[in-house]
Amino acid sequence: MSVDTTIINALNSGAVQQQQRSVSEEMSDRFMTLFLAQLRNQDPLNPMENAEMTSQLAQMNMVSGLEKLNLTMNTLLSSYNEALSLQAANLIGKNVLAPGNQVILTDEGALLGLELSGPADRVELVIRDATGKEVTRKDLGQINAGSQAFYWDGTDPDGNLLEPGFYTFEIGASLDGAAVLGKTMQVGMVSALVRGNNGFNLEVVGLGSISLDDVRQVF
Repeated sequence: MSVDTTIINALNSGAVQQQQRSVSEEMSDRFMTLFLAQLRNQDPLNPMENAEMTSQLAQMNMVSGLEKLNLTMNTLLSSYNEALSLQAANLIGKNVLAPGNQVILTDEGALLGLELSGPADRVELVIRDATGKEVTRKDLGQINAGSQAFYWDGTDPDGNLLEPGFYTFEIGASLDGAAVLGKTMQVGMVSALVRGNNGFNLEVVGLGSISLDDVRQVF
């Protein structure tokens, strides 16, 4: 290897190392240069106070500490996202309970869900077909607070089996005559996992895309 090549390689290596220097290291070098210049050029009759010197050093340490904290947080966030991805992937093939008012009726019936803000002694379920027409109304009785799934046999008030397909439903809940806040929850099987701009979404058969954060139960 020639001398010129050696020099060029050395310069290139130095350039790479220089590019890899962290922001805090560059700021530290600049600070020390300015700090030493300040010490050399200070007025002997009016030297820098210890408090002022300590303040400047503390500021430098703060900048370095913030950069290290930022690197640590990025590492933790990356690890969290990887763990979340593995956890979400395990949901494929399983049923989930999430906010929504759709229900898919099959020959074997259907699963629906609800979420109550408090206990209720009376919960009424109303199911409608694709045109919005009411096809059945059921009294679910007493239900505790929280989210839960329940089974619908797919029959109308006369006990006749309804046609399989998509339906919508709504609920009304009360305790001692006073209304209880309730939300409808839809149930579906997860078919795929999709990473979106705001996190992971689950593709649920017949129900579309559901945010992972909206999943209330897995079964």
